[in-house]
Amino acid sequence: MTTSLPRVPSLPRVLIIAGSDSGGGAGIQADVKTTLALGADGCPAITALTVQNTLGVTGVWEVPAPALIAEIDAVLAGGVAAAKTGMLHSAEVIRTVVERLDPALAGGLDLVVDPVMVAKGGHRLLRADAVEALKALMLPRAAVVTPNLPEAEVLTGLAVTDPASMIQAGRSLIAQGARAALIKGGHMDGPVLVDMLVTPAPEGGLKVLRFESARIDSRHTHGTGCTTASAIAAGLARGRPMAEAVAVARSYVRQAMLAAPGLGHGHGPLRHDWNRMVAAL
Repeated sequence: MTTSLPRVPSLPRVLIIAGSDSGGGAGIQADVKTTLALGADGCPAITALTVQNTLGVTGVWEVPAPALIAEIDAVLAGGVAAAKTGMLHSAEVIRTVVERLDPALAGGLDLVVDPVMVAKGGHRLLRADAVEALKALMLPRAAVVTPNLPEAEVLTGLAVTDPASMIQAGRSLIAQGARAALIKGGHMDGPVLVDMLVTPAPEGGLKVLRFESARIDSRHTHGTGCTTASAIAAGLARGRPMAEAVAVARSYVRQAMLAAPGLGHGHGPLRHDWNRMVAAL
């Protein structure tokens, strides 16, 4: 007698090109946890090995270019519904990623670009020589770019300190080629956190969606940027429109912060499986 297994819906696959976080709270580890929690299969291509925990980053080792190429090609060969980039620490890595992704992007693959520059503890994760490569090569290929305020300032040359300047930064990023820009306002002071999604309006000009939520007073913020971008990529892979993918991602990250397990002595990780945990109760 044989037992048939229940039919399980197939998961759309998301190619994740990012660094590994030995602390498990950010990078590839957070990306894979997030995509699975939101109904997608995160398939990693690791760009670098970082040595870190909640107190900070103490080392970074690059993955050799041939290995990175092989990783990306292997995932693409299986078919993917969206892609997300995180830590691309050098101009060489960026050029390698673009070369391997271009055929898929020409076929309509959506790419979420998280311009990871500095770790929560202050360690620089993007070399100075890579900033121009990121602007010239990644922004024109991005379905959406997701900078925090310091990253938006580096990418645009503008002082980004309030909602009005966030919109101007979004305008600049779209002028540089991105199809949408989510400017994240977590670095602003105040009890209300504001994010701005800026997209071109069909009739010309810009369309701006303002997202607001009460600020969470917590040290458990490690990996929020990676998690947000991966959550958006999972939404796009599942066919959600951009605004809906962003709204779901913000809600998911907020709940993951509220459910944080309290690990570590510095910037602690989120609870990425909070929705599965709730469903099991």
